[in-house]
Amino acid sequence: MSQITMSELVRQIGGPHITGFFLVLARVSPLFVLAPLFSSKMVPTKVRTIVAVALAIGLTGIATRGQTIPTDPVAVTGLLVVQLLVGLAFAFALGAVFAAVEAAGALIDIVAGFSYGQLIDPVDGNQGGVMSGLYGLVGLALFIAIGGDAWTLRGLARTFSLVPLTRAPQLGSLVGGAVTAFGTILLAALEIAAPALLALLITDVAFGMVSRVVPQVNIFAVGFPMKIGVALLVVGVALPFLGGYLSGLISGAVGTALHSLNAAA
Repeated sequence: MSQITMSELVRQIGGPHITGFFLVLARVSPLFVLAPLFSSKMVPTKVRTIVAVALAIGLTGIATRGQTIPTDPVAVTGLLVVQLLVGLAFAFALGAVFAAVEAAGALIDIVAGFSYGQLIDPVDGNQGGVMSGLYGLVGLALFIAIGGDAWTLRGLARTFSLVPLTRAPQLGSLVGGAVTAFGTILLAALEIAAPALLALLITDVAFGMVSRVVPQVNIFAVGFPMKIGVALLVVGVALPFLGGYLSGLISGAVGTALHSLNAAA
């Protein structure tokens, strides 16, 4: 077989198809930076890169169907920036869900006293408490169990019909979607951590009453391990119910992200 140069290969495949591939790759890439599972540090960078390229190859045919892809460098540069914005908006809405899950664990760490010992979270590689790492791992396992990865890929494919490659999204709609996703982090974190926080509050009140009745008791020495035991017990009871709540959060995040992606007229 005769050797084919790169320029001949590009000419045979078609310049617009190559440009469309890189535009799709620009929209897919933020998924591997912010979205749960896809951005996990447990997955090697080379593997994430290969998966991103494979997804871009698979979605290019869908994304470029009926589109006239420009080849002018200035126009292509502008479209690359637009695709990055769309991908970031979609991935941020999903990343906010897991930020809420880890924030719930961080709240429990602070109240229960686990924050005194910091560990490396294997999911994102950041330092955190015991409960923050536990909630992150459990949330990731539940994300896979409920088919969150399939929801994410279907939502990503849906973005190409809402905002085609040659169109730009409404900036105000994107900002509104980002604000909505960011605002749900604290509320969702409080709802997830509510059982443990309530139990720890009752424990603190009980030890406060004991310290008034029996001031000779060293409340700190007794209360610290007791609060840890209460936190572990309540978290163990509440974790089985996290799956249904997380499923609602993920479906709501995908819906919010898609709703914010409206093409500009």
